[in-house]
Amino acid sequence: MPSSNDQVLDIHGKKYNRWLMFILLLVGTFAGMLMQTSLGTAIPTLMKAFDINLSTAQQATTWFLLANGIVVPLSAYLMTRTSTKWLLFTAYALLLGGMTITYLTPEDSSHWIMFLGGRILAAIAVGITMPLMQVIAVNVFPENKRALALGLGGLVVGMAPAIGPTLSGWILDKDHVIFGINIVSSWRTIFIIPMIVITLVLLLTPFVMKDVIPNKKIKLDILSLVLSSIGFGLFLWGFTNVAMDGWSSMNSVILPIIAGTIFIILFVLRQLRLKEPFLDVRVFKVRNFTITALIIILVTMAMYGVEMMLPTYLQNVHGLSPLDSGLTLLAGALMMGLISPIAGILYNKVGVRNLTLVGLTILAIGTIPFVFLSATTPTIFITVLYAIRMAGIALTMMPLTTSAMNALPIEETTHGTAANNTVRQLASSVVVALLTSITQNIINTNSPAKAMKDTNPMEFASKTIDASMDGFRVSFAVGLGFAVVGLIITIFFLRAKKDNAGGAK
Repeated sequence: MPSSNDQVLDIHGKKYNRWLMFILLLVGTFAGMLMQTSLGTAIPTLMKAFDINLSTAQQATTWFLLANGIVVPLSAYLMTRTSTKWLLFTAYALLLGGMTITYLTPEDSSHWIMFLGGRILAAIAVGITMPLMQVIAVNVFPENKRALALGLGGLVVGMAPAIGPTLSGWILDKDHVIFGINIVSSWRTIFIIPMIVITLVLLLTPFVMKDVIPNKKIKLDILSLVLSSIGFGLFLWGFTNVAMDGWSSMNSVILPIIAGTIFIILFVLRQLRLKEPFLDVRVFKVRNFTITALIIILVTMAMYGVEMMLPTYLQNVHGLSPLDSGLTLLAGALMMGLISPIAGILYNKVGVRNLTLVGLTILAIGTIPFVFLSATTPTIFITVLYAIRMAGIALTMMPLTTSAMNALPIEETTHGTAANNTVRQLASSVVVALLTSITQNIINTNSPAKAMKDTNPMEFASKTIDASMDGFRVSFAVGLGFAVVGLIITIFFLRAKKDNAGGAK
């Protein structure tokens, strides 16, 4: 892939190979994003190891997502103010430090805070590297290569979170021996491979990474940082509590969401008044950026509409193990990894509108059968359907991201990327809370009386499964609805022609 044509100049006028740099960035980002979902399968193991309950163990994921969501808006300031090379070096050092702290945590409930501290450090690092990867792609690649680069970025963004639970399930399933190396079925083993990869990336970063994003000295607006951190933190925290506490919880759900919304509004109003905003929300004044960002939100929500509930359906209804349910979803992750670079190539040939129409149509068609799943639906059928859905998402996500970035002037891409990733993070939290509550309420409403468990256990089991299926089907139907709304917006509002195009030549 790298060639002599890819020997370009950084902001200091020094030559570097952009593909070599970008590939190293992809590897580092992939290893970091594995940490986002890898502990989901390990929750029961962590509960036993640390002698903690379910809600405490879920903090391993909750606090990661919270810290990640708070840092993403800050990334625009950091990328503008700091050397690209040393910002990446610092992020990788934080990531390695965070994983090391978590790995070394003693198995005792009194040390759980140390485990969470490591997770928060890792989340801060991922909150920097993921948007930075997209901004670097826009800055170093010309328009005819940018879509391919962002397509490869889509491979990382899509595959790493999907592979994480499967890899963890495989590790925890039993001890393995590969090439004479004994891989112990311990939660600590989950961190070893990413730690090795990040160590190598960290050592290579000073030599391969270059300063490619123009910097300028801008003052950090402390009030904006406080409003952003409190606003997005409370908002995300409130929605993450819905699954455990329900919508009726005033202290842990309703008040944090309301307070978070107020702080976010104050944050936005302040950004509109600042000459050099902390996060330039004016990017949403660019029509094509806003339309593509809206469709990205809907695609994200449609993806979670099935992806979040499917493992629970496979385990609770089909009786699959966490490993087997993860393997069922792996085909979809591989499909996304295969299609994302192809979508990047097609973007330059057929355009974002046509790709989005095809992708959302495939996504909608692939989701329809999920609405009619039963307790006896063959697992292989579900695997194929899920792979079809992920192909549609791959055809849609990165072309839309490319179009959104192309709609902005090159100097606004740092703010555009941060804004785009922030709204996606908020959308993910909202849809997870929404679908969890809807599904659980339907299951609770339709579940048989507990007395039936003693009088007629066979019928009790049958009605319990039927109640679960009712909840899952509604969740899948909501996911289908998001895809259909995205398709309608694409048909009537998404322009085939880009608003603006800038970038490396």
